[in-house]
Amino acid sequence: MAIFLLGAVGVALGALATNWVLRPKRPQVGDQRETYECGLTTKGPTWVQFRISYFLYALIFLLFDVETVFLYPWAVKFQVLGLFAFIEMVIFIAILILGLWYAWKEGGLEWL
Repeated sequence: MAIFLLGAVGVALGALATNWVLRPKRPQVGDQRETYECGLTTKGPTWVQFRISYFLYALIFLLFDVETVFLYPWAVKFQVLGLFAFIEMVIFIAILILGLWYAWKEGGLEWL
């Protein structure tokens, strides 16, 4: 275990040392120090407060996106797994549909 710890510390310190050696010693002054926002200069205040509904919409999307990743391995081994795995997947999809129904009912999928 100590070898793995030393190896991890060595890799981290090696990466930092390599970065320190290869970095430019005198950074150029100019456009490189400006804030980059899609290539356009911002107009007006840049600290705009977004409504929480955008973040909730993104969280719901991530939740269902990550959960559907579990469907792929099941579909690949569907014929080998048998009836028990099929029933478990039906329960899993039912829970997903229940969560989608709840999010819809609470207005979590409304954009405005």
